[in-house]
Amino acid sequence: MTSVVIAGGGPAGASAAIAACGEGARVIVYEPSRLPRHKVCGEFLSAEIVPVLDRLGVLPAFRAAGPAAVRRMEFTFGARRKTAALPETAWGLSRFCLDHLLLKRTGECGAEVIRERAPAAVDVVAHGRRTAEARGSRLFGFKAHFRGPATDAVELFFFGRCYVGLNQIEGGLTNVCGLAPEGELGRFGFAIDDLLASHEPLRERIAPLGRIMAWLTTGPLVFANGLAGAPGYYCGDALSFVDPFTGSGVLAACATGVLAGAAAARRIPPEDHIGNCRGTLGRAFGVSSVCRTLVANGWAERLVGFVPGAWLYRMTRPQIRA
Repeated sequence: MTSVVIAGGGPAGASAAIAACGEGARVIVYEPSRLPRHKVCGEFLSAEIVPVLDRLGVLPAFRAAGPAAVRRMEFTFGARRKTAALPETAWGLSRFCLDHLLLKRTGECGAEVIRERAPAAVDVVAHGRRTAEARGSRLFGFKAHFRGPATDAVELFFFGRCYVGLNQIEGGLTNVCGLAPEGELGRFGFAIDDLLASHEPLRERIAPLGRIMAWLTTGPLVFANGLAGAPGYYCGDALSFVDPFTGSGVLAACATGVLAGAAAARRIPPEDHIGNCRGTLGRAFGVSSVCRTLVANGWAERLVGFVPGAWLYRMTRPQIRA
């Protein structure tokens, strides 16, 4: 029997474990953190997540968890707003709930989960990001849940080099998640509520909502693309971390996790695995990188009226293969 050792028990690692078990492998997952847990995450899942969750055997549990339906998108660039219907219904589900579903399924499939840091030698690398930048130029993410009037839209607010996204999740709550550079956060003494209140459209949107948890933060965040050739069965953020404002991070983690787990169990050459990941993520990551450059340079507000919202949404989705 083939053995597969996985570093990381988040969405990518759990998906890899389930896929490897499905190939008949003996699977060990190392995860030192306490899971499930709340984590900085947009908690937006595009429609392409459904076949992935079905393959993982968690789709019935996902539906039973009551994910919120997301049918529209609203982009606000400075003072300009663009709205569009989503091509297909997307979903909002907290990372706490999703991690619980995936980890539970991992155990049901027969994988052993060890609550320790992974050894140096592993087969699948799914431990997330491990990079940093020099002080002053660093980017940080933040997230909290709010209670109050909810909508069926995923809403994105861009201002300066910051962005904040909102969408409903299970239980009628709204997830508010964003990213800001260290210098901008420093202007407000790292008080995230004050940062959000500094942008009038966002301040008005959040006014009727009440925060029900302390802000969670993460960082420094560094965009990295390993699709050119990571040296092994990498997946999730350990493989590539690009442009979180597109909302495809969890989908990409689960999809590449499935590819990594199956490839490791079958002993497919790692370069072939990376090639498969490139086919899944390459177009979406390329378009997303261009979009982030436009946002950072102030061109997005000028061009937003010329780009169909549905086209932008489709082009930033991973290509999920049956």
